[in-house]
Amino acid sequence: MERVEAELFTDGGNDVVVRLPGRNFPGVLIQGDTLSTLQADAAELVELCATGDLEEARYVASLLHADLGTKLVRYTEALEAHGISRPF
Repeated sequence: MERVEAELFTDGGNDVVVRLPGRNFPGVLIQGDTLSTLQADAAELVELCATGDLEEARYVASLLHADLGTKLVRYTEALEAHGISRPF
């Protein structure tokens, strides 16, 4: 393990925006339990598509899309608040 100082652009939570030394742009640190939930949601979506349950698949996909969208908004707002252009 290596200890480094990082720049914190948002308050704590399950998806903080931080910049590590040597990086031009900040990233999003997602807690392990949150990452596990995202993976489980994607796995459920794959399974629903495989079984042909498209109505439920659309619902799960919309939830996953909304969750990732919320994280992206938090990220872009943090960049804007600190005068950093988007890397995309």
